[in-house]
Formats: sequence, C-alpha cells, structure tokens
Amino acid sequence: MKICYPVILTKCEDGSGYLVTIPDFDNNTFGETIPEAIEMARDAINLLGVTYEDKKWTLPEPSDLATLHCEANEIKTLVDADPDAYRRMLDNRSVKKNCTIPSWLNEKAEQANINFSAVLQSALKEQLHIN
Repeated sequence: MKICYPVILTKCEDGSGYLVTIPDFDNNTFGETIPEAIEMARDAINLLGVTYEDKKWTLPEPSDLATLHCEANEIKTLVDADPDAYRRMLDNRSVKKNCTIPSWLNEKAEQANINFSAVLQSALKEQLHIN
C-alpha cells in the first residue's frame, strides 16, 4: 500500500544538514543533503508504518500539504512510502526452493564446491536488477 505523507525540511543553522519533521507521526529524522533527508523521511515513515501495523494501530491519515505551516527557511513536500514493500525487504529469512538441473552440471558444480544457494541468489538478483 503506497502512501504519501507531508514532511517539513528545516536547514540546520550550522549548515550540517536538514532536520526532517514528519507531523502526522510526530517524529523527526535528519539528512545531510535534501535527497538524503527525503530518503531518511521515507525510511522513517516506512518503519513507523510497519510498527503501527505490528501493534494493530491505525495509520494516521496524511495531512493536506497545503494546510501545513512552513517558515521561510523551510521546505514542505510529500514523501511516498510503501510499508508493505518495506516489510518484505526487511523479511530476510531463507526459504527452501527446489530446482532441477542436469546431472552432469550438478556433478561439475559439486566437484568445484559451488554453493548452489549463493549462485541462485546471485543469478536472481542479476535477473531482477537488484544490487
């Protein structure tokens, strides 16, 4: 479930980065640059979304960006998040998959001490363009 929440970025007076306020969750985070601040906000919103779901709490409705008060030195913007996708990314448990390969290939791979699971994971990541 993709959602967008408003955030406010406030440039730190010492120039070290941006304080990010997430009003709907009464939460803050920080980033050294605007892209990093937005990414940190996305990460925080996703993590909060997963936490709310785990505790059976209702996610807050996103505020209307236009109604948020913002000072002259602040930036207000929307940040998209997908707590369901975030949960899947965090769920790094192993699952067993059966696959079939030719016998000769199996013998060669075993002789070379190939880790079948590592090769399959690597190939899947390559096919799916996942780093």
